Amino acid sequence: MRIAIISDMHGNCVALDAVLADLRRDTLDQVVCLGDAIQGGPQPAQVVARLRDLGCPVVMGNADSWLLTGEETGDENIPAERLRKMNEVRDWSLAQLSGDDRAFIARFQPTVEIPLGAGRNLLCFHGSPKSFDDVILPTTPEAEFQVLLGAFAAHVLTGGHTHMQQIRRIGASDSFFFNPGSVGFAYSHEQPDEHFRADPWADYAVLTSEGGRLALEFRRVPFDVPALITVYRASGRPHAADAVAQYQP
Repeated sequence: MRIAIISDMHGNCVALDAVLADLRRDTLDQVVCLGDAIQGGPQPAQVVARLRDLGCPVVMGNADSWLLTGEETGDENIPAERLRKMNEVRDWSLAQLSGDDRAFIARFQPTVEIPLGAGRNLLCFHGSPKSFDDVILPTTPEAEFQVLLGAFAAHVLTGGHTHMQQIRRIGASDSFFFNPGSVGFAYSHEQPDEHFRADPWADYAVLTSEGGRLALEFRRVPFDVPALITVYRASGRPHAADAVAQYQP
């Protein structure tokens, strides 16, 4: 069993297409998406179309839920000006989607389980199995990490949300958690807000399970940044110039 795990496209179909081209060079049994697929970038409808074509299970992310409901469920204290811009982008994103597109997004699941064989499953979620808003970082204290994931150590665990590739053992168990990174909006957490830059590549992962043997591969695929910038400028998406600046020196 070979499973590709993708996450956090955020409406960037240029990057998603680069990943899908990479996947076509491989032999895979399953693709699963960990959410935050649609909202943010200039191509929400195109990403929905790709997910429909894939026919893969998709987890509901916090940004997917917010796109549909407009309800902020996280603990973030978002400045008023930033929230205004976010809502303008949300309104534009919704206008790009048909009723069928919105119904498709509404069917995303809180968690997805995929059998790996040998009595073990892959448990897929966005933030944690308990909430798509939970944040798991390499620096998350062990006690907090155990509260979020310890009860699920019978599974191999995978979640997105932080846009950061990582792997971490779950306590003293033989299981582990991993984050495949972000397809559509990879970035370094170690940079100042005033000079924020997105990465020119898409991250994802491939998990192989064979006779009780597990292998995890993190992948990084470059995508056509000038093409993405062209899409942004032609899209009519509000505040496109701000997004484009994140990909320029």
